[in-house]
Amino acid sequence: MNKIVTVAEMALREVLRRRSVLVILLLLPLAFYLSRRSDHLGQSIRFVCLGLGWALSTAALFAGNSGRSMEPRLRLSGYLSHHLYLGRLGALWLVGLVLSAPYFVLILVDQPDVRHGSVALIMAITVLISAPFGLALSAVFPRELEGTLILLAVTGLQMMADPATLLAKVLPFWFSREIATYAVDGVDEAYLLRGLAHGALCTVVLLVVVAAAFAVRLRQRPHLRFVPSR
Repeated sequence: MNKIVTVAEMALREVLRRRSVLVILLLLPLAFYLSRRSDHLGQSIRFVCLGLGWALSTAALFAGNSGRSMEPRLRLSGYLSHHLYLGRLGALWLVGLVLSAPYFVLILVDQPDVRHGSVALIMAITVLISAPFGLALSAVFPRELEGTLILLAVTGLQMMADPATLLAKVLPFWFSREIATYAVDGVDEAYLLRGLAHGALCTVVLLVVVAAAFAVRLRQRPHLRFVPSR
């Protein structure tokens, strides 16, 4: 547990060091929210959650890539792959909760007639999924540009794809549409249950992908060796 906490502290320091990026990540969901606030309150909730998902996934992508240089030394110090990804996940989940809190308060004040418990549930699942999604991309793509482009593509498709199609359902944030419909339109609990099932499945799949990707990546890294000076 101490090793996981140490990795989490390192990841938090790395994220907090990028202050300008943090400001952008904090304001990006607000732009998503305001883009639909005037004409469709229900979609504004879904869009702010997609903005939160994109922002936290991007932070996770940066955190995963920035920690690559330290991984060989940590392994030589006795850290295992699960220490590394669990520590980073813990730090990112904490960042996600802090990031989403003001937006929940905004919806609480701005939209009093929706089911706020369901809105909180959307944000919690978004945080839960976004962190391993970004870390999985960082494990697969060694450079941030490729991972950022994938995130843009996924978020854009999630916004534009017909929610009833298979394409929309296989994307990681489809659950937000189902639970947001339940929260805003007062439909039956089938929407809520579908959203919960989708969110749980995506979370499990992404956690497995992150664990496997980190294990493979660390095995492929060359061990550091001490070379005596002559």
